[in-house]
Amino acid sequence: MEPLPSPLPPASRSWLLERLDSLLSESLRQGSPTELVRYRLVVGTACFFVVFNLLYTVAALLSGLPPYPSLAASLVYASVLLLTRRSATIEPPTALLLAAVSLVLIAASFEGHAPFVSTHAICTLIPVIAVYLSGARVGLFITLLLLVTLSLGYPLYVTFTHPTLPPPTPYLMWFGHLFAGLSLVGAWGVGSLHNAARDSAQGSLERTLKALQLSENKLSSLLESTDDPVLSLDKKGLMLTANSAARQLHFQRFGHEPVVGQPFWMEPERRQRWAPYVARVHAGQRERFEDEFEVGGSRRLMDISLSPLRDGEGRVVGLTLFARDITPRRQAEARLGELHRTLLDVSRQAGMAEIATGVLHNVGNTLNSVNVSTSLVMDRLRLSRVSSLARAAQLLREHTVDLPAFLTQDPRGLQFPAFLQALSEQLLEERNTLLQEMRSLSEGVEHIKSIVSMQQRHASSAGVREQVAMPVLIDEALRLHAASFEQLGIRVERDYAPVPLLSVDRHKLLQILVNLLSNARHALMDSPREDKRLSIGIQPAPDGERVLIEVKDNGVGIAPENLSRLFTQGFTTKRTGHGFGLHMSALAAEELHGRLTCNSPGPGQGATFTLELPLAEEPGPGPVSGGGSH
Repeated sequence: MEPLPSPLPPASRSWLLERLDSLLSESLRQGSPTELVRYRLVVGTACFFVVFNLLYTVAALLSGLPPYPSLAASLVYASVLLLTRRSATIEPPTALLLAAVSLVLIAASFEGHAPFVSTHAICTLIPVIAVYLSGARVGLFITLLLLVTLSLGYPLYVTFTHPTLPPPTPYLMWFGHLFAGLSLVGAWGVGSLHNAARDSAQGSLERTLKALQLSENKLSSLLESTDDPVLSLDKKGLMLTANSAARQLHFQRFGHEPVVGQPFWMEPERRQRWAPYVARVHAGQRERFEDEFEVGGSRRLMDISLSPLRDGEGRVVGLTLFARDITPRRQAEARLGELHRTLLDVSRQAGMAEIATGVLHNVGNTLNSVNVSTSLVMDRLRLSRVSSLARAAQLLREHTVDLPAFLTQDPRGLQFPAFLQALSEQLLEERNTLLQEMRSLSEGVEHIKSIVSMQQRHASSAGVREQVAMPVLIDEALRLHAASFEQLGIRVERDYAPVPLLSVDRHKLLQILVNLLSNARHALMDSPREDKRLSIGIQPAPDGERVLIEVKDNGVGIAPENLSRLFTQGFTTKRTGHGFGLHMSALAAEELHGRLTCNSPGPGQGATFTLELPLAEEPGPGPVSGGGSH
């Protein structure tokens, strides 16, 4: 059944409703469409009575009637409009409006001595407004008040008091009938306003219903498109809704689809296991847990989420169940864990191999110096004049009986003192040379021990820092290569600028210096130059916060395309090299919060390695610049 058309055109209704809504408070404008109809009717009725009483006041002034009651009524109705603009609820302005209409009409009847006031059109308008605005009980109270006061009380008052009634003049007749007609127009206006507000509310309600239906369709489409089972149950466990994934899973599990309105069937063990979760959900909490299901002959691990299902008043009336199959994810996590463990084992083995490579490389560099010192000692011992001393001792044993005559008369005995003096000088020289070589050999062995010890400490904790004088440490590194430098005719130049003591790991820095010197020695060995020269210098950096150690040679040099890969593990340009020395040195420089770089003009023009170290300790390692061995 379609609603009757409104007496007002759509454009007028829209304009009128906007004006009426502007007289409502913000909270009243946010009311439901049905409530908004009542709110608009209150302000519309109050506006009508303001205009009605203002016109009545003007007419009373012209006819000589007292204007004060109608003027006071206009102010009361204006107060109703002010109250609707400020009140958060409609009850206060509604009560004031109904009280004002009833009391003003009663007061005007007794004050104006209108003989037929109960027959006025406005008397039929007031009960209608009261019933609609405040309900049947309040409307009945207002109707009985007017009935008793105007239909019974006022006639009894006139009968027993005999007040002076105005003569029925044509003016009074026109006055009464015109305002009765105005009341009829007001009744029509109130009815039209009700229809307009109702139509607007109905249109808003229809739009809201369409929006809700569209939202429901979207939600239903979303739930149906997901592969995760979704369903809802009431507090008794009866099925309310279920998407296609839930119906399909239920069919695979039990052989039939779930039926709305019937109990959601579960095994007794599962129902007992879920009971604590369901109880907490019915208490208003959300629960999430995992459970296994056997579907199609395979085990599936499901992630279950239970949420309270509430009605419009917020009371829990059931629950919603969301399930997600996490079996593939758990299998992937298990494979990932296994892969992670394998990766840890491989990484540990790779780390052990790298440490072993570094140890072997650094020990090998030191063993070169040890081998040179050992060869020199063996050569010295092989050429030693100790055998001459043994022959002299044998000669003395042979002439034990005539030793004085042998030493004073025999030509060989006469040469014996000079021979012993010369032999002692040679043996003393050999002793000093052997001591020097043995000292170098001992330093090499000590360096090997420090390399092994450093790698052992590296496996458990960082190296110990100590105050180191750079010139002393560089000279120590040079002594490990001194014999090989002398044999190869390499001239070593030193240029030490004054720098403060450095707080570093002494053995780690010594390892870097030994590698750089060994690298320079190989570069000079492979060079055809006659003037082989190696210079090592110390100078402060321009910023004053770091110290620079430069190892420069005029050997074979480095090609530009190899500079970027120089510090890469395994890269080398030597036929017998393995590319670990410079890589390990660069890592060690990082651990000392420094940086190792290289510069070379090109092949045949030598190379310069620069080690930058901070004068003070820094919180983290610096970057490695450049790039294996040359």
